[in-house]
Amino acid sequence: MTSSGAAEEAGRTGPEFVDGLRELAERVAVSGGDVARRMLAEFDSRGPGSQGLGSRSKSSETDPVTVIDTSVEEHLRREIAAARPGDTVLGEEGGEGGEVTDEAPGDPPGAPAGGPSGEPAGDPVDGDFAGAREPRVRWVVDPVDGTVNLLYGIPFTAVSVAAEVDGVVVAGAVHNIVTRETWSGGSGRGAALREADGTTTALRVSDCADLSLALVGTGFAYDAGIRAEQGRVVAELLPRVRDIRRCGSAALDLCMLATGRLDAYYERGLKYWDHAAGALIAAEAGAVVAVSEDDAVPTTGATPGVSAEFLSALAGATGRLSS
Repeated sequence: MTSSGAAEEAGRTGPEFVDGLRELAERVAVSGGDVARRMLAEFDSRGPGSQGLGSRSKSSETDPVTVIDTSVEEHLRREIAAARPGDTVLGEEGGEGGEVTDEAPGDPPGAPAGGPSGEPAGDPVDGDFAGAREPRVRWVVDPVDGTVNLLYGIPFTAVSVAAEVDGVVVAGAVHNIVTRETWSGGSGRGAALREADGTTTALRVSDCADLSLALVGTGFAYDAGIRAEQGRVVAELLPRVRDIRRCGSAALDLCMLATGRLDAYYERGLKYWDHAAGALIAAEAGAVVAVSEDDAVPTTGATPGVSAEFLSALAGATGRLSS
């Protein structure tokens, strides 16, 4: 490869490319939060007796999805399609190129959805939209992570957007719908928190090096049988740590780890969209992270100072229960 060819190749997947994906992920996540906030305000204005958020069940009666979830995902798909019409989108509610329409309100009847090619935003387009200048990107979105919190007015619910290249997440952003905090990260580019007032801080995990002083985050599955087992694991682990928190959003838990608000985290039964952005952000802030989509194996993250001891304690708790 010539020197000019090598430079061109580096530009396709190098820091500038990753930074661009990160900026887009952040912008799209924040705009998704704007949609959620507008809809929440509209429902609040209707007052008692309205149909409210119109929740229905997903995997179980305790796992709801609201009209906000589906509306925000439609918005995320449209925004990504407008910015990068050659990319694919994997979303919690619509799957990959699935059920969610990408036709924006105000489009003329019968107008093609998605990008200029007329292809849906979630489906591949023949050839990259910029020729062969950039690798194909798949976006992984969770429109509302923490739907139960949203239903109850608990300020721990977020929009999560991640960008994946060749099966590896390289950029992502998580936006808290209520507090308007936005976390972002890029592969090899670090992680940062942008406050609602625009103040931005580079992130680094806590320096906790003693498991007995570690604040641990976790989450529970929606299946009653699995939850009972998870409760027993908590009972085994709790005497070994400072305390355990269950906040209700995996994406935000991982961002809390990145920010030093948690020292360790574990949760089993997560889906890809639950951890795609948050795990990258935590890792870029210095956490030791291992992701899993095997229902029997938890996704874990911890500060380097407690990681080995934490994983040993967690394995011991689950091992004693299964023996």
